[in-house]
Amino acid sequence: MSFSSNCIYRMQNPILNYAWGSKDAIQKMYGIANPEGKPQAEIWMGAHPNGCSALIDEQGETLRLDAFIKQDAAAILGDAQTNFGELPYLFKVLAAAEPLSIQVHPDKANSEAGFAAENAAGVPLTAAHRNFKDPNHKPELVYALTPYRAMNGFREFAEIVALIKDLALPALQTEIDAFCLQPTDATLKALFAASLRLQGDIRRETVATLLATAQQRQDEAAFAEVLRLAGFYPEDMGLFAPLLLNVITLQPGEAMFLYARTPHAYLQGVGLEAMASSDNVLRAGLTPKHMDIDALLANVDFVAKPASELLMRPMVLGPVSDYPIPVEDFSFTLVNLTQNLLESETSTALILFCVNGHAGITANGKTLTLQAGESCFVPAAVGGFAVSGEGQLVQIGSR
Repeated sequence: MSFSSNCIYRMQNPILNYAWGSKDAIQKMYGIANPEGKPQAEIWMGAHPNGCSALIDEQGETLRLDAFIKQDAAAILGDAQTNFGELPYLFKVLAAAEPLSIQVHPDKANSEAGFAAENAAGVPLTAAHRNFKDPNHKPELVYALTPYRAMNGFREFAEIVALIKDLALPALQTEIDAFCLQPTDATLKALFAASLRLQGDIRRETVATLLATAQQRQDEAAFAEVLRLAGFYPEDMGLFAPLLLNVITLQPGEAMFLYARTPHAYLQGVGLEAMASSDNVLRAGLTPKHMDIDALLANVDFVAKPASELLMRPMVLGPVSDYPIPVEDFSFTLVNLTQNLLESETSTALILFCVNGHAGITANGKTLTLQAGESCFVPAAVGGFAVSGEGQLVQIGSR
């Protein structure tokens, strides 16, 4: 079997079956069979060890992407090898039927330190209480394919005050009053931490009181969200989060960026995710999984992110929309395809994903055709290529 660094290859991508995933969204959108009726949560495209893609040659032979890269990393990765020493990004289709956990991704320095510390302590990579699966950060972009509901970043402090100042939650009253009197990063951190540390009967009583208030104030969007989430996690203190975090619905074609150290949660919908190649997650509620509150608090920036600033605005040049990603690990470019050939060049490895319609990618005299939901890998050594078709194509690379 011979896979050349001068050729483009169709990708075979793993589907991860998390409980919150949709059983039919990916099947309906991209015709990917689901004979066992499992929740199809994420399609991974990349070389991350937790879900590595494979390449398919013209004879139908397959080779894992990580093994392909090892054949000649300099030629295959190009600038990505020079700048990162690996394929630095991961690309996903995400289909959420139920809310994901509220989570934070640590920054690069803390990821490296945490990964090394857990390795030194002998914590298995697959351990449920492991916080750091790799030494990388995980900033990410999400692009909505359907209406896509999410929480992202802390509300402006005045908004939080307006939502919580009349709450009567005895277990949190000291922290609520302190924040409302002096809304700062320190008082917000104290309130956030106190809500997460409630346990047992005190937590159940606090949640019950919060839900009773939410019933009375359900005409307010934040409290309506509390009630909706309670349908999935009726005793979880993550139900307090919609009062602290921005709740947003992306319409199809809209995108937002999620920075490291920012609490967020995806609530429902199908979207595309581009991110640094990492699987590090610190959870902050709406989950039965392990929560390390001390590690979480050490990796959160308690700053407001106004909802009006969450949407990303691409730079549009003809059929190409390039999103201004504020990190070097990945880029995200959307191409509106026509029958006319669009010439392109690359000095780094790329993943091309057909969002809808069909796309033809031509390089070195050969054309590979992608249908909606299919992807291909373009080694840096290919250099120049052309695309055509009808529909939309996403290009992921490093910047």
